[in-house]
Amino acid sequence: MRSIWSFVIPTSLAFFLTISASAKPKPLQIYFIDVEGGQSTLIVSSSGQSLLIDTGWPGFENRDANRIAAAAKAAGVKKLDYVLITHFHRDHVGGVVQLADRMPIDTLVDHGPNQEDSDVTREDYAAYEKLLPKYHHLVLKPGDGLPITGLTVKALTAAGERIQSPLPGAGTANSFCASEAEPPADATENPRSLGVLVTYGRFRFLDLGDLTKDKELGLVCPNNLIGTVDLFLVSHHGTASSNSKALVYAIHPRAAVINNGAHKGGSAQVWQTVHDSPGIEDVWQLHYAVDAGADHNAAEKYIANPDEKNDGGNFIQAWAKSDGSFVLENSRNHEKRSYGK
Repeated sequence: MRSIWSFVIPTSLAFFLTISASAKPKPLQIYFIDVEGGQSTLIVSSSGQSLLIDTGWPGFENRDANRIAAAAKAAGVKKLDYVLITHFHRDHVGGVVQLADRMPIDTLVDHGPNQEDSDVTREDYAAYEKLLPKYHHLVLKPGDGLPITGLTVKALTAAGERIQSPLPGAGTANSFCASEAEPPADATENPRSLGVLVTYGRFRFLDLGDLTKDKELGLVCPNNLIGTVDLFLVSHHGTASSNSKALVYAIHPRAAVINNGAHKGGSAQVWQTVHDSPGIEDVWQLHYAVDAGADHNAAEKYIANPDEKNDGGNFIQAWAKSDGSFVLENSRNHEKRSYGK
């Protein structure tokens, strides 16, 4: 006589396989959090693991830590698996102490010790350094990655160094390099930024922190080592000492987000460079850039905080599928735009 289990197990297994096959993977989520001209970008993988890039400013009654925590709650994140500090300027690392009091953190990630000779940066690095014994700690070099299930996070730049070989599919000559003037050397932490490429299937998101032209050109000249990307966080809040035409045109983003403040970043020159880059569909902004003028700002529907006097701390959110398609949404007015695969 055949056991009942010989019938039950195959039936149950078939049911399980049917459910598994029909289950759709969750999208990658990216929150561009308004920290008033600083940076804080929350990335949540389809597996639910989290990566926060930078922590905004200190002070302001814990404003930035609270905004990060609110975004994490909206994303269903109770613990930050990784907090990556691109560099040790106050608008990027300043909020980490308040954030550590506000949310559980597993691992702190950076490019290694501060390399800038300034009192304020030494002060902010010292505050960060005091946190390191309390958490796991990783120092990334160009080419290193983070172990996030279903996601590839690769460091392209760190501590003034860069990858030496082209990424898969990259390496073509860049015709826009010839028109670039030799940029001045930058002795601050900006060119030491830990810049990363985040890949989810065919979707690619680039965040180079505040990397300046003297270092970014090495990534794309004479050959483009990065290739193209789908979504670009405009470097250095849209400041003109970054975002060379050779870089922006080479990476060929389909959409770009500028994490500027009302009077910080968002330069007219950079906005025009990004706006004119080949294949770009839209430019989104965290704030209306007052000093750039109306001709060098995105359409109001794509600006999270258009009113300087009534700043609501609104954010921009992205959802991306592994096929390369993605959606951007303005939390202020729920304006959405889809970008096909």
